[in-house]
Amino acid sequence: MSIASTTVVDRSSKVFVAGARGMVGSALVRRLQAAGYDNVLTPSRQELDLLDQTAVLEFLRAEQPDYVFVAAAKVGGILANNTYRADFLYENLVLECNLVHGAHRAGVQRLMFLGSSCIYPRDCPQPIKEDYLLTGPLEQTNEPYAIAKIAGIKLCESYNLQHGRQYVSVMPTNLYGPNDNYDLQNSHVLPALIRKAQEAKERGDRSLAVWGSGNPRREFLYVEDLADACVFLMQQGYDGPLANIGTGEDVTIRELAQTVMRVVGFEGEIVFDSSKPDGTPRKLLDVSRLRSLGWRAGTTLEDGIRLSWADFCQRRSEARLR
Repeated sequence: MSIASTTVVDRSSKVFVAGARGMVGSALVRRLQAAGYDNVLTPSRQELDLLDQTAVLEFLRAEQPDYVFVAAAKVGGILANNTYRADFLYENLVLECNLVHGAHRAGVQRLMFLGSSCIYPRDCPQPIKEDYLLTGPLEQTNEPYAIAKIAGIKLCESYNLQHGRQYVSVMPTNLYGPNDNYDLQNSHVLPALIRKAQEAKERGDRSLAVWGSGNPRREFLYVEDLADACVFLMQQGYDGPLANIGTGEDVTIRELAQTVMRVVGFEGEIVFDSSKPDGTPRKLLDVSRLRSLGWRAGTTLEDGIRLSWADFCQRRSEARLR
């Protein structure tokens, strides 16, 4: 673990957020701007196709950012990951290779790669330490996505070892918050529950269908807290090993559904669909490495769900949800 002795990315620095329109990227942009960074590069997909290697390299060479956040990724829940396995593997590999290799060729010294807690073995000990990476088989339903993210971590490590770069990797736990994806076909569990509970309340339903048994345990991190952790590490000049980012606390899917229903005000019962997969039995990150550096998450799960519910209602009222 290593922290630079002085701040290496001050507020006059140029920071490139790849994936700035997504949930994570947009949170990073808000946090950077709140911290006084005025020179934040946020090209849209129309302005910069991250799947185009030549375009990415030309952009990085022209702009010469001081720091790059790799927040771009093809993401989705169990259904999407298990259905579009080739797409998740291919697109994520291409994105991260273009950005990491492009940053190196453009002479960018500092970069942060954002992965996912699904990189860890399906049945590894809990809470999950960073050292458990590659110690066992992955969860089958999201294996292609996990393999792509593991490749990104190793790509950063390899450029550090071979070329002396300072490319760090962080692994967030399950994320939620403003600008989330609420599409029931490919969203993650928490935004899907928010939408289903709100719509069930409006229809006057007596029950809420939830995938699986309700027994798996998951940890959830409000995306604004993730952005705060990432900017914290950037400002500290962190150039150490892989670092988990989470709350250090988890809940069952049943407890999560009950909390969502309480926040939304839906008073029906939960009906679990055991024909649907549960996924990994438990995913709780060991966040002692990040806490030793002085950072902790500041948003409780219920407060975060309340903020996310408000975001869902606002976006739907503005006709931005299909």
